[in-house]
Amino acid sequence: MTPAIEIKQVHKRFGTLHALCGVDLEINAGEFFALLGPNGAGKTTLINIIAGLALASSGSVRVMGHDVLTGYREARRMLGVVPQELVFDPFFTVRETLVFQSGYYGLKKNNNWIDEIIHHLDLADKADTNMRLLSGGMKRRVLVAQALVHKPPVIVLDEPTAGVDVELRQALWRFIKQLNRNGHTIVLTTHYLEEAEALCNRVAMLKNGSIVVLDSVRNLISNISGHRIRLRLSPDTLPTALQLLTISHDQGYYVLAIEEYSQLGNVITALHAAQIQILDMQILQPDLEEVFVKLMHGTENLESASV
Repeated sequence: MTPAIEIKQVHKRFGTLHALCGVDLEINAGEFFALLGPNGAGKTTLINIIAGLALASSGSVRVMGHDVLTGYREARRMLGVVPQELVFDPFFTVRETLVFQSGYYGLKKNNNWIDEIIHHLDLADKADTNMRLLSGGMKRRVLVAQALVHKPPVIVLDEPTAGVDVELRQALWRFIKQLNRNGHTIVLTTHYLEEAEALCNRVAMLKNGSIVVLDSVRNLISNISGHRIRLRLSPDTLPTALQLLTISHDQGYYVLAIEEYSQLGNVITALHAAQIQILDMQILQPDLEEVFVKLMHGTENLESASV
């Protein structure tokens, strides 16, 4: 099967800055895929190259088998991108914006699909409102609608829920998950790692312009060693014997790291001996955020794998 996105040895330089360092990545058709990394890692640069908004210094990119340079018309028709920036034309209403966007792709009779997008993104009561009068969250909804207006098989969402309310976030993900079930490939970048963990099958993490890990969410989390205990204590202090296990102390809770569950008894014994009462105790399950922090700070050596 033709990959949805195929990236081979992509480099991008801005003067002396080597923003992308030989990125190799293949995203399968129908995947819900996360591209993660800290600010400056190269995520948006890579998306701009995929979308034809920037040129790679070297390497190649294909969207549904179409080269983004030599077959740019077909490649762009296969792709819908929701950018980070709020870019809009202040002279059009929401509906006019989507009608004009349809026209860019030669779609003359697209009103039914436009109505469906407006409905699913809760834009019905704003359909005839001028774009400049919308809130930031509403403008972002319209950006999502624009990316979907030509029914692209591949949809790239670059921080789509940044600055939007919980209700919109939930409505957006319901719609996007339905599109994915219908066969659309979804590529997501987000700083909300719980979103990536809940939604995506595979994850690639970028650091300093290189992919440092590529694996399924399940495998990445299962590679985390040890366990975490979250404690609220009275008095709010730890005996010296437990201070070396402390990861964090925030809002009245200590988080301790232990290697084996058998060490839990030692923790309780040490607290009892110091006459410290346990008010609340939770055993925390590892998550994608923990994987991300360890990789970005170099405290965990997870081998990159293709699954």
